Amino acid sequence: MESITQSHPYSTPSHCTADFCLIPIGTSSPSVSQQVADVQRLIEKSGVKFVMHSAGTTLEGPWDKVLNVIGQAHTMLHNQGIVRIQTDIRVGSRTDKKQSMEDKVAVVERLLGKK
Repeated sequence: MESITQSHPYSTPSHCTADFCLIPIGTSSPSVSQQVADVQRLIEKSGVKFVMHSAGTTLEGPWDKVLNVIGQAHTMLHNQGIVRIQTDIRVGSRTDKKQSMEDKVAVVERLLGKK
């Protein structure tokens, strides 16, 4: 069977926003704040633009770099002895314009009369 990269030379989008929540399973404690802190340190070092929030982290940048950072977070935690990790990822891209995380929020705030 021919792979998609051989029959369709598509590239990944140049820019995306990804919101992800990484869930370590089977840790010795119900708290995962140490693992969250470790992932945040990894993201900071990656150079990818990010915002941490109470239920995950939003990343912004080139598709390959953004998804690579999420994969590196998995590998880092596996190397710490966490055998199983479940991650929810929501990724958005668009081709008509480049829109930052802040732009998206500002549009809604203007509609709400907050700006």
